[in-house]
Amino acid sequence: MKISAKTNAKEVLKQYFGYTKFRHQQEQIITNVLDRKDSLVLMPTGGGKSLCYQIPALMFDGLTLVISPLIALMKDQVDALKLNGIKAAYLNSALSGRQQSEVIDQLKNNELKLLYLAPERLIGNDGEFIKFLQTLNVSLIAIDEAHCISQWGHDFRPEYTRLSTLKTSFAGTPVIALTATADRLTKDDILKQLKLDKPQTFISSFNRENIHYFVAPKRESYNQLLDFLKNHENESGIIYTLSRASAEGLAASLKADGYDVLPYHAGLDRELRERHQDMFIKDEVKIITATIAFGMGIDKSNVRFVVHMDLPKNIEGYYQETGRAGRDGLKSDALLFYSYADVLKLQSFVEVENNEQQSRIMLKKLHEMAEYGDLRSCRRQYLLNYFDEEAEDNCGSCDVCLNERERFDGTIIAQKALSAVARLDQKFGAGYVIDVLKGSKSEKIRDEHKQLKTYGVGSDINKVVWGHYIKDLLYLGLLSKTDTQYPVLKLTEKSLPVLRGEEKVMLFKVSETVYQSSTKPQHELPMEASLFDQLKLLRKRLAVSENVPPYVIFSDATLQELATYLPLNQEDLGEISGFGAVKLEKYGEPFLEQVVEYCTTKGIKSQMDKKQKKRKKKSNLKTPTMLESIRLLREGNTPGKIAEKRDLAISTVEGHLNDGILEGLVDILEVMPQELVDEITPVIMENTIPGLKPVKEKLREDITYGQIRAVYNSLQHKGAVQ
Repeated sequence: MKISAKTNAKEVLKQYFGYTKFRHQQEQIITNVLDRKDSLVLMPTGGGKSLCYQIPALMFDGLTLVISPLIALMKDQVDALKLNGIKAAYLNSALSGRQQSEVIDQLKNNELKLLYLAPERLIGNDGEFIKFLQTLNVSLIAIDEAHCISQWGHDFRPEYTRLSTLKTSFAGTPVIALTATADRLTKDDILKQLKLDKPQTFISSFNRENIHYFVAPKRESYNQLLDFLKNHENESGIIYTLSRASAEGLAASLKADGYDVLPYHAGLDRELRERHQDMFIKDEVKIITATIAFGMGIDKSNVRFVVHMDLPKNIEGYYQETGRAGRDGLKSDALLFYSYADVLKLQSFVEVENNEQQSRIMLKKLHEMAEYGDLRSCRRQYLLNYFDEEAEDNCGSCDVCLNERERFDGTIIAQKALSAVARLDQKFGAGYVIDVLKGSKSEKIRDEHKQLKTYGVGSDINKVVWGHYIKDLLYLGLLSKTDTQYPVLKLTEKSLPVLRGEEKVMLFKVSETVYQSSTKPQHELPMEASLFDQLKLLRKRLAVSENVPPYVIFSDATLQELATYLPLNQEDLGEISGFGAVKLEKYGEPFLEQVVEYCTTKGIKSQMDKKQKKRKKKSNLKTPTMLESIRLLREGNTPGKIAEKRDLAISTVEGHLNDGILEGLVDILEVMPQELVDEITPVIMENTIPGLKPVKEKLREDITYGQIRAVYNSLQHKGAVQ
């Protein structure tokens, strides 16, 4: 396809990449880049950041430079671009002198659309390479992993700081900086360091809906891991450990238990390390046990699970590492084994020598990671709130939300714990308080504390279970803990009525972690599992002949679509996601033959007509409980009155009514006056940041999230917003 001035970005998306619609804010970002404006893009791992510069690269006349610190990712992305018929290359230390000369010749002859290179290569050698690039028509500069430029980011790289000279060296050339993980401090620092010209910032939702989050107590973690892996038989996964020795030992143990696994860490010989990574990428080995050195350069789309045997140092790192699962959009699991002992172990590691301010920030980030491990509320909500994104309080796909959290009257247990904290003068952490409650004989228990009335009053409760109850009391606000290196438990205003016996406390029954995160089918139709396996074998053969990873040919999501909708001709095949013009011509025939042969042998028909219906089908949210709330609304009851009558939280009732608005069963004016609708609507329409929080911040304080959601759903029902 010849790209002309009239060609639009959606045509390029379909022709080269095989997709019919953009995700997140890709379209707005691409438009901004095509207008030659600077951009800062925050988009989740697997959210499609690369397309934000790859499509403009194809539409601009000249060369696009892509700065990336990741050698493995450069090769992956260039291989994938070439398979899509796009002229791309990379320059790094993995190439021989002759290969590098060939790339330079291609650049001189204007034969490339994208060039990937590391910051050291761009800036080094006294700027000689920049001088060479200035002789070329550089139309766009993309800086990937942009958080590396900030010393407040979780992965600071000093060489990135020299990229601030790019705006001077390539005056007038638009720059797009991209990252998947940056809190507000890091984001502001990126903008400052890169000296971008009036950049527009795009923040996509950080919500990876297909990743299901689990945290399990770190005891007998290897046996728990084996139980978890039973649910992921023959699937690709990454298991992170804190040390090289743990990565080696864990790989050996899993291998002895029959798993297809290899270790990866910086202590291995470089050649061996690269071979292990290559085998994992090409599906020749299913599981990698690795230190955090592994994964940044991997674009493998069919990783189905990520396990952390030890606590990561911060939320950004954890989010990025879990984000290596499910990049194809299919259901994937993230499991963390958590113990507060890991927090104590990591405290010395996160401190930065001779930099007290940065040490303080890194210690705060560690404690936020520990708070995630201790959560009694929705884990997804915590992650999204961390990145300044509003979220519902029940995602239905983390261990907290999946567990039926049965409550019981735990008033006496709460009184024992609160009394122990009080009698210890609010000077000790949870571990010591629990030891006193248990009547521990340990030498660390002071003699005077053995004389306390609360010493040993909780000996009938398991130490681990006591840990759960302390977390419950923190969650309920009956206890708080200090934000210090060794957090200390404190009483709160809510503690006294409980100690006096004036208020009852409902605690959660301790239940085991749920690992099987969802029973929902990936498709409305059943997938032909044996055809899916056949298609994977075909993909593997093609990948070996092309010397590329299988997922570069097609993702698992594409194969699942094939095995579900069963296209029987070229026209239908072109409607399957991932089949762009080049791949349709190159691979269409063998995949089509496989599907046709399977359907003929089994005597089954194509389901492509269901795919068309699925596109048009509207959601159906009707439930008896929702309809009951709507009935009471029509009887003249306010949401507050409905909640009172039905013994429900008002947020639940608002949810029912808002779902009714989305379905068109309730008119927005049934729940609020026109003036309020008129006040909220323009703020929603002008908002460019995902979530309701940015809208809430621009409205009066007394306007609730429920009211904003109602207006948003009304606009969505009318097709005014997505």
